[in-house]
Amino acid sequence: MITSDREIADHAWAAGSIPVSSEKFLRVFERKDPFSPDEGEYDDDEYTEPQRKGNPRKLSKKDKAIKRALSKL
Repeated sequence: MITSDREIADHAWAAGSIPVSSEKFLRVFERKDPFSPDEGEYDDDEYTEPQRKGNPRKLSKKDKAIKRALSKL
């Protein structure tokens, strides 16, 4: 499912589907890595990355599922 609507994406995860944001879907067709941040995607003053435990290079389960779905295209 391709959507950027958070409510629809949350419902899709709950229903067992794998929602993909429209930005990540578009990057696949532009031959870019869908998991690398765009320049200017986040403003440093507005958003700070939360401190997480574990390996920072390891993808989350949701990101792994999205990557698997995009690799099938």
